[in-house]
Amino acid sequence: MTASTISKTIRNIVAASAALIMAASMAACGPSAATPSEDAAASGGTGSSKVTARSLDEIKKSGELKVAVFSDKAPFGYIDKEGKNAGYDIVFAERLAKDLGVKVKYTSVDPAARVDVLTSNKVDITLANFTVTDERKEKVDFAKPYMKVALGVVSPENAEITDVSQLKGKTLIIAKGTTAESYFEKNQPDVKLQKYDQYADAYNALLDGRGDAFSTDNTEVLAWAKSNKGFKVGITKLGDEDTIAPAVQKGNKELLNWINDEIVKLGKENFFHKDYEETLEPVYGDDVDPDDIVVEGGEL
Repeated sequence: MTASTISKTIRNIVAASAALIMAASMAACGPSAATPSEDAAASGGTGSSKVTARSLDEIKKSGELKVAVFSDKAPFGYIDKEGKNAGYDIVFAERLAKDLGVKVKYTSVDPAARVDVLTSNKVDITLANFTVTDERKEKVDFAKPYMKVALGVVSPENAEITDVSQLKGKTLIIAKGTTAESYFEKNQPDVKLQKYDQYADAYNALLDGRGDAFSTDNTEVLAWAKSNKGFKVGITKLGDEDTIAPAVQKGNKELLNWINDEIVKLGKENFFHKDYEETLEPVYGDDVDPDDIVVEGGEL
């Protein structure tokens, strides 16, 4: 046998072995293994990765309404002593699910993930103290508002920040993906921002003295200061007054319209004031007028 014949024989053996390995691998995958063409067909024939939001019928048939909420932002969305979701947003979520005839399945989110969980269809609704902004409107659809809010700044009483000018050259703690982040980046470039993914970490940083102050929604810092001696909200309203609303995946008009109708209906019951009395009044006491926070029927 010549050298060329031996070389050709070896190549044939290698090719045959590779074919056998490939065939065995495909067999191991079973009939559910998708081919590239099947993947494209499953995504609409274009290979797009966009996931379509569930319809109302699909939500009802599943028996679950998937809702993204905070788990570390008392009194709006947090885990109580019994390990259950609680807070102002949670009472609203439970009512939405009840009126749909389903139960709620909660997904805890960080502030910066509130859009992503909708675009990836991990949840049906984001109900995590979600402030309406023009930038976010480009990515999700907001329903009618149920709260109004501005920014606040909390700091130690012995070094209280009462004016934003006092923050120049100092370190301000903020949570990523919040309106506080965008406000200070745009309007106060001389303020050093120390960013955290989670609210709990941000507050711990303030408690540990890693920053001079912390900024987020005034409704939140007012509540936190009430529970943490030695801290005070020296700036109670910063920037424009904004609204907070539920959000759905962009283009999910069916669910959006249903939520809007629901908010109008609940307004006739004075639902959100009752929600305030149950979840927020025990924290704020007489320091806050409910009408400064609550929006009924989606009407400012």
